[in-house]
Amino acid sequence: MVNPEAMIPSDHPIRVIKKIVDEVLDRIGPQLESIYADRGRPSIPPETLLKAQILIALYTVRSERLFCERLRYDFLFRWFLDLRDGLTTFDATTFSKNRERLLEADIFAEFFDEVVEEARRRRLLSDEHFTVDGTMIEANASLKSFRKKDGGGGPSDGGGSNPEVNFRGEKRKNDTHESTTDPEARLYRKGDGQPAQLCYLGHVLMENRNGLCTDAMLSTASGLAEPEAALEMVRRSTEPLRRRVTLGADKGYDRGEFHVGLVENGVVPHIAQIEGIHPLIDRRTTGRSGYQMSQRKRKRVEEIFGWAKTVGGMAKTRFRGAARVTAQFVMTMSAYNLVRMARLELTVT
Repeated sequence: MVNPEAMIPSDHPIRVIKKIVDEVLDRIGPQLESIYADRGRPSIPPETLLKAQILIALYTVRSERLFCERLRYDFLFRWFLDLRDGLTTFDATTFSKNRERLLEADIFAEFFDEVVEEARRRRLLSDEHFTVDGTMIEANASLKSFRKKDGGGGPSDGGGSNPEVNFRGEKRKNDTHESTTDPEARLYRKGDGQPAQLCYLGHVLMENRNGLCTDAMLSTASGLAEPEAALEMVRRSTEPLRRRVTLGADKGYDRGEFHVGLVENGVVPHIAQIEGIHPLIDRRTTGRSGYQMSQRKRKRVEEIFGWAKTVGGMAKTRFRGAARVTAQFVMTMSAYNLVRMARLELTVT
């Protein structure tokens, strides 16, 4: 007989993460129970599926099918999911069958909000100083699938399941073309000299004290998506009427309408200025130590995106469709917050 509890080191961060996740799931338990019927064949508890999504992000498991295969022999995974019976496991189709139900009830966002609330209970969040940024998330679609909406397209060269497609001389734009694999993905490039690719944009709002993600959302890729998403997250996740709130950002947010939107919402903009144009923030702001500290702290947001892409598997999404990609992005941000909270707790103790 093997006891998985005894196999996990006592100082392993996964113990702290499991404790936080169990507390969060207890709080959203009523919402989970309401979306499952009392009658019918017993299914895998939704709590187990949510915890499995956290493990997939924490341990860079590239697919749900591979996760279910690893679940057969990984004692840490079984311990984290509370699978005490040595024969108990489930198939990868369980994720697919239950994902739509969880999406309709907005459980993924609810889970993320409760993780943030737990960080607030532990006094790990700043209520005054924030940073916003966005990143490209490559869609699970090939450029070959980006065809004309009317059904036309370049001729195929050769046969087989993956023929070459000749797009020479054809101007491909989101107005006239869309991906046949993922119609909600958009052709987009981050800047001049950068390659265009089918992608989504992920946005996060970070508090500056410990670098935790306090809000996250996904949008279709466009030139205005980042400032629009930033304003939406600021409105719903900050309280400028109760305390002074500052928002740091890079030069991509140095737009007049974005500055006006922040000021109208009572937020002090601490945005990097584009050189060579008339500055939108005067020296009374840029000369202060608070502005300079915001500019130093805002670079920590890249740690969130770096972890999400290299460890969390968000460099290229596994799913198709904005709703499913949003769920993956939000759960990855939840996993990042859990890792940060565990490290902070172990550092203090």
